[in-house]
Amino acid sequence: MRCAVRSAQRADPTNCNGINSPYGSPRQMNMLRALSACAFLLSWSQISGGIEQPRVATTTEELDPQRFEFALESGYLFGAINPPADYQILTEFLTARIRWGAIRGNNWLRGYNQFYFSAMAEPILQGIENHYFGFNLGVRYNFVVRPGSRLVPYISGGVGAGWIDSHPEIPGGQGQDFTFNILSAAGISYSVNDHWKVNVGALYQHLSNGGQTDPNPSLNLFGPQLGVNYSF
Repeated sequence: MRCAVRSAQRADPTNCNGINSPYGSPRQMNMLRALSACAFLLSWSQISGGIEQPRVATTTEELDPQRFEFALESGYLFGAINPPADYQILTEFLTARIRWGAIRGNNWLRGYNQFYFSAMAEPILQGIENHYFGFNLGVRYNFVVRPGSRLVPYISGGVGAGWIDSHPEIPGGQGQDFTFNILSAAGISYSVNDHWKVNVGALYQHLSNGGQTDPNPSLNLFGPQLGVNYSF
């Protein structure tokens, strides 16, 4: 019997007590651990692959945002540059914009264009006239200088026409009701989410009848402007 035990111990040097291990040799144990680790990694990749990862906007997406946009913008303008009288005007614009074209690259000019149409309603809070109604057509350029930023600087400009309740009999009053307008603005917009933006900027407005009356006391107005935009 002692000879049989010694023979079994010589046959399995890892079994110090002469009893066969139920887990096998060290080499078999290492292979089992390696297979278990591979199975775990494969299972985790299957699970995590089914979880939707947060979408990160690429530079291409930033230059091709939502195509259409509506904006409601308000401003408060003051007469300047030798005004015929002390003017203060409240501006209310309802604006529709459509995106077209972009400048791509890695410089400060990178951005995209928008063509816009604005309907204008302007109570004249202080001045000779009382109100102005009109429209304006123009272009806005949005600078996408810093990828991933919610802040986008912009500039815009356009021309249009409208009607003012003129009082040519009063010195310094507008010569007729029909009046042209020129708008230019600069500011910065902040993206709240994929659809909503707010913007703040400075607005310049010029009103004139283009010399159709003599005299033609045009108006030059400057002031701040705030807006809320919805894109889709």
